[in-house]
Amino acid sequence: MPYLGSSAHLRALATAALRPEPLPPATARAERVAIVSASIGAGHDGAAAELDRRLTARGLTVDRLDLLDLLPARLGPLVRDGYHRMLVQAPWAYQRVYRSTERAGGGGPLARALLRAAEERLLNALRPGTGAVVSTYPGASRVLGGLRLGGRLGVPVLTYLTDFSVHPLWVADGVDVHLAAHAVPAAQARAAGARDVRVCGPVADPRFRPGGARERAAARARFGLPRDAPLALLVSGSWGVGPVRQVALELRDCGVAVPVVVCGRNEALAAQLRADGIEHALGWVDDMPGLMHAADVLVQNAGGLSSLEAFATGLPVASYRCIPGHGLTNAAALEEAGAAVWIRDPDRLKTVLSELIDGPLGRRQREAGLALFAADPDDGPAAEIDLVRVLGLPPVRPPRPRPRRRPSARRLVTTTAVACAVWACAVGTGAATAYDGPGVLHAIGRHLDLDEPHPGHDSRPEGHHS
Repeated sequence: MPYLGSSAHLRALATAALRPEPLPPATARAERVAIVSASIGAGHDGAAAELDRRLTARGLTVDRLDLLDLLPARLGPLVRDGYHRMLVQAPWAYQRVYRSTERAGGGGPLARALLRAAEERLLNALRPGTGAVVSTYPGASRVLGGLRLGGRLGVPVLTYLTDFSVHPLWVADGVDVHLAAHAVPAAQARAAGARDVRVCGPVADPRFRPGGARERAAARARFGLPRDAPLALLVSGSWGVGPVRQVALELRDCGVAVPVVVCGRNEALAAQLRADGIEHALGWVDDMPGLMHAADVLVQNAGGLSSLEAFATGLPVASYRCIPGHGLTNAAALEEAGAAVWIRDPDRLKTVLSELIDGPLGRRQREAGLALFAADPDDGPAAEIDLVRVLGLPPVRPPRPRPRRRPSARRLVTTTAVACAVWACAVGTGAATAYDGPGVLHAIGRHLDLDEPHPGHDSRPEGHHS
């Protein structure tokens, strides 16, 4: 079997991409909505799950699709595992790729070929009666935008921006409407070229709501937490990435609050923290609403779904020692929106936490977070999706072609090396840069072997929170 990037493989991808496909059959009452996400981390799937719940409550039938399942040659696990490996082993490489794609506004020819190959599969996965398609992942937006521009998808496409910062890869030509949680990401989306941007508020599971003293006491008892001491809830995504151990020790040593660390599926991290004397180091937690009711402040490093859930709960949020790429840009955007404090100086950790737990700063942050969810959920993103579904939209006109320069050999090699990778996270970064050049071909070739199992891949479905 040819390796990915060989001329034979690229010809096969091109053939699949160019094969004409009919539009999804039209019906008199298109009362289905398809949501396309990606099981990378938990934020994209978490937003998709809440949109699913709200649209279903409006009487619509919702179909959920995972873009990783639609990539050819079983490349989905490679994308997910490569992104995970890069965050853990080479975060500096992630930052470099993030910045380079931020400047370039897209990936290379191989990434585009992969996404074109996914177009046919995604189009075939749409059910008859689908009246709109929603993306919660940038790679999915690019696939859907290509179908829309090419006239192969006759229903509106919307992108729900899951982050407060908007990398240019989120804004795909052909997408009809971009939905933003706040004016800050909306402005960033417009600056990146999005035409129809609508501010419709964040989404979070309705279990995340303010709790009273009774809920607080019950949650602390249920998790075996101190009854009266201030608690700092430290989250690091479903994978437990970033300098979590360092932050946990700093929280303990500053003496302001007892650290309660959620390590997600990173059981090795939880065990290491317990060995360090961090008593409350938890793995995967199903009752995150209860744990947030028990806490006094949330400390986070990525600015993802857990931050939104904390806002809905009335918990003040601090960004600290953020992971590269979207962790840093989300921290800046949340600070600009007045929703969270970004602690850049470790010497300020104790002071800021004290102010957030019991001070005017904490009261202001609680009010700002709750204000994000003050609007009626029935008037939020689900309502916008439903409205677009009912009214329909004319296809977006293709953008003017940009002049293309002949790339240098060095730039072509670099682009090819990261092409597969740039779709692997909230801003399209991912797998190939987790390896050196020969390692890329070896890893991809192994994943192209359809008969070989993939050791180390956790097939459990991603949850919706840390």
